[in-house]
Parts: sequence; C-alpha cells; structure tokens
Amino acid sequence: MAEYRAALQDMNFLLEDVFAVAQDWQSMPALQEMVDVDTARAILDEAAKLTETLIAPNARAADEEGIHFSDGVVTTPVGYKEQFAELAAGGWVGVGANPEYGGMGLPKVLSAQYEEMMCAADISFSLYSGLTAGAIMTLDLHGSDALKDLYLPRMTSGEWTGTMCLTEPHCGTDLGIIRTKAVPNADGSFALTGTKIFITGGEHDLVENIVHLVLAKLPDAPAGTKGISLFLVPKFLVNEDGSLGERNPVFAGSTEHKMGIHASATCVMNFDGATGWLVGEPHRGLAAMFTMMNYERLGVGIQGLGAAARSYGIALAYALDRRQGRGAKATQEPSAEADPLLVHGDIRRMLLTMKAFIEGGRAFSSYVGQQLDRAKFANDAGERERADQLVALLTPVAKAFMTDTGLEATIHGQQILGGHGYVREWGQEQWVRDCRIAQIYEGTNGIQALDLLGRKVVGSRGQLLQPLLEDIREFLATRSDDWAAEYELLEESADLLEDVSKDILGRVAEDENIINSVAVEYLHLVGYVSYAWLWLRMARAAESSQHSAAFIQGKVKTAKFFFAKLLPRIHALIPAIEAGSEELFSFTPEEF
Repeated sequence: MAEYRAALQDMNFLLEDVFAVAQDWQSMPALQEMVDVDTARAILDEAAKLTETLIAPNARAADEEGIHFSDGVVTTPVGYKEQFAELAAGGWVGVGANPEYGGMGLPKVLSAQYEEMMCAADISFSLYSGLTAGAIMTLDLHGSDALKDLYLPRMTSGEWTGTMCLTEPHCGTDLGIIRTKAVPNADGSFALTGTKIFITGGEHDLVENIVHLVLAKLPDAPAGTKGISLFLVPKFLVNEDGSLGERNPVFAGSTEHKMGIHASATCVMNFDGATGWLVGEPHRGLAAMFTMMNYERLGVGIQGLGAAARSYGIALAYALDRRQGRGAKATQEPSAEADPLLVHGDIRRMLLTMKAFIEGGRAFSSYVGQQLDRAKFANDAGERERADQLVALLTPVAKAFMTDTGLEATIHGQQILGGHGYVREWGQEQWVRDCRIAQIYEGTNGIQALDLLGRKVVGSRGQLLQPLLEDIREFLATRSDDWAAEYELLEESADLLEDVSKDILGRVAEDENIINSVAVEYLHLVGYVSYAWLWLRMARAAESSQHSAAFIQGKVKTAKFFFAKLLPRIHALIPAIEAGSEELFSFTPEEF
C-alpha cells in the first residue's frame, strides 16, 4: 500500500493564491497577531509530518484490530493511546480553540487543511480529537464561566476528550421526541436519566475523563425541539481544583459492530441519574448544539475528502506501477511485456474524476472555512452577516456533496486496483468502508438536502442563494479569451441554478411534496456549479502562480476535464428536478 503524503503544495496554493487568506487575516484584529502565511506554512508542514509518520502507518492495523469492549470498558487498538498522547502534547487537539484556554486559535480555513490530513491518515483516530474540538467550541460559546474555567483548559490540552450525545434508540433526526430527562438537584446541578446511541468516543482508554454534551428535557419542558436543553455530564466528577472525583453514573452499555471506522468506539451510553450541569439557557439546547453541528458537518464533509485523497494516492501509485495489457501505439513500451495501467483511458477517467473531486472538494471546504472565519472575525457587520448566510447555505452542501463524491472517488480507487482493491491487504476497501458512514451520520445526506432546499432556499424565498450567485457572477467579470468556453459554461450553469430555484419556489404551493422529492438532485446541482466556479478560479490562479510547470498544467488540465466530463452531469439533474414529485407519489404502499 502506498504511503500517505499530504497535499501540501495544493493546500498552500489554495490559501495563498486562490483565497488570498493573508488579506483576510490582516483585516481581522483577532487574527492579525495569531497567524500569517509563514506561520500557516509551518503549521501545515508539522501537521504533515505528524499525520504521515505517526498516524497513517498504523491505520490499517488499527482497523484490523478494532476496539475491544468488556464490562463497560473500551480498549482502543495498539498504538492509539501513544498517538493521542503525542497529538495532545503538540497542542493539536486545540488547533481552533480559544487561546484563553490554551488553544492555538487558528482560523477554520487553515485548520480545515489539518483536518483533511487527519482524516486521510486515519478517520477512526481523527474522530476522538475531532468531536472534542466541537465540544470545546460549544462549551466556549455557551457555557458559564465556571464550567469553562473548570473544563476547557483540560479539554483543549487533550487531557480530557468530549462527545455529543443526541440520538436515542427511538429517534434519530427527530430530536423533538427525545426522552432523556434532566431533573434539578438542590445544589443547582441536574440528574440525567436516559439512553443515547451512536455516541462516537463515548467510552475509551485514551484519556482519564470524557466530557459528554447531552441533549435532554427538563420536567417543565414544552413539547418538541423547543423543549430541549443542553447539559455537560462528565465521566468522572471534577473537584474545584480540577482533580477527578467519584465516578458519575454514565456507562457504555455496548458498542456497535460497524461496516467501517472499526477503531472508533461507537457506544450506547446509559445515564442513570448522572450529575450534569446546564449549558446555556433552558430549552435552548438545540440551538447551542448546532454551533457544534455546523462545524462538525463541514468536518464530516472533510472526512469524505480525506478518504478520497488517501484512496487516490494508493490508486495512482498502483496505476503507475502495475503493468497490464497494451495501450495505443503511442503509449506502448515495446521493451516491457505490458504497459502501465495509466495508459488505459478508463483508468485515466477514474483517476481524473478522483482528482477533480478531491481538489474541487479541498477548494470548497476552504471556501466554506473562509466564510466561517469571516462570520466570526470580520470587522464589518455586513460582511459578517453575508458570510453567515453563505455558511448557512453551504454547510449542508459541504457535508453531503463532499461525502457523496468522496464515496464515488474511493470506489473508483478500489476499482483501479481490480481484485487487489477488494482484498484487505492493499488497503483500498477500508477507505470505501470508512467513507460510507460520512453520508449517514451528523444528519443523513437526504436530510442535508432537505435542509438546503427546504429551510435555506425555499425558507428564505431564494435570498440565501443570492450571495453565492453574486460571488460566481463577480468572478465571471474576470473573463479571459483563453477560457471563453469555460466561462460561458459557468455562466449558463449559474443561470440554470437560479432558474430552477425560482421554478421550485413557484411550484411549492401546488406541489406539497416537491421539496422532499427533488432535494437531493438540487443539492448536487449546487455542488457541481460551485465546483465549476472554484475549478475555474483555481485554473486562473495557477496560471499566474509561482508553482512548478507540472503543478500548473495539472490544475489547468483538470479544470478542463471537470468542465468537459463532470459538469455535464447537471443536465441529467435538471429534468429530474423539473419532474417534481408525481412519479414518486403516484405509488400506493402495495405497489412498492
């Protein structure tokens, strides 16, 4: 199996040449003294060393071994404990955390590159620190000063980890019907009772304490999602001096036996009157948790990207080395008994599809990360609001489109290896399995599509779509004769997106099922149009960059491949969207 190598050149190209982050950072007082381009390069270099040499080499062995569960105790695979200790010692758990509590405070556009490296190295391992980072952010924004002072320094340092506990056995996305209860205690704490399932990192041996963020309902809670509150529930109670006290009655009842991410502990957690503390306002827990969820959903999209990037590295090395059959005369090596796989058109089709989705996804995740930074740090209130609108619109696209195309890419990577892609020792089948969950958790991709079309586009009467279209059309003003055909295709695609959005808005009143019937196709339409815009941006930026000729030509030619071979997929999506819901809802249950 090919060794993992982080895409450092591409990451630096995106930050410096495409998104010009130096200008952003210099305009934001909170970031001015925190990070610059030289610091960013140094951080990415160190992250690459960490992921390439410490984490990636153990990924397959950890997957083979998986986690062990016995009498409520989870033991992680050999090497994980040492890896996590080194990760924590380097400050990597707190890359985006508040410096007040020991974090690096890095902007999301930069930490997104680190996250990709972690996911490409080992998705299972990345989840322990990734969920902790989300819990840190939620507690920092919504917790009391007392809770933050007691918990955040140790979570940020990686001494303790965090989880998010939402799903229950009887409900997944429909959180309004959760049954976990929180009863007030005399000392201001609460006693939580209930069961949560699918809890990533709910129990493990990497650290001494695990801090659970738990959705539950108070006794006087109104029905539905308006009655949900958020609580902090530690595995071990914490004394005022920060030392650990007695065991809290929250235990892992079992662990799931999963298709992939075998080394990630996915637990059923039982809260038996466990002591917890309210985070934020009563009955406002879902809003607080969505602070974490928006960042986590981008993070899940990056899991799809990371899996695809790792699969591409393996597939490309194999295609260059493996000799099979003969290509056209111009590509033949007469002195060898056969030609490398790379000479074959179908192999190139799959590799270039992977490359286009990976580098397009890397640009897309960076763009969304940049908007998250602007929404948080920009001086101008109007700029913050506009960035927030883009984040709201594009978060479901980042989660769903990047994982859908990530799975397609990993399957191509597996296919390129033929029979060797199907057997375990070559490593490709692991990335297919590990990527598959990313389409499901943190809200299935169908739910993301409903969020995009129903809440964001239709719910805003199309207003949330406008900032994206404005960005695309502003770029269209930079037309170049050398790219005339691609600019024309991008303009046509943006117009089609706007037209089909208006058409849906006009049909909602007469077709009550249209949103849930066409949402997935609509999300993919937004994804392809966004990637087309970003690919043309990258190609134009590459032409004036100082990178190697091979890098520049690789960008230029992949952009042309995207426009020629992948963007045309939208012309199958649009008729499916225009068809509405009739063909789906004409069936009776007996006719299925």
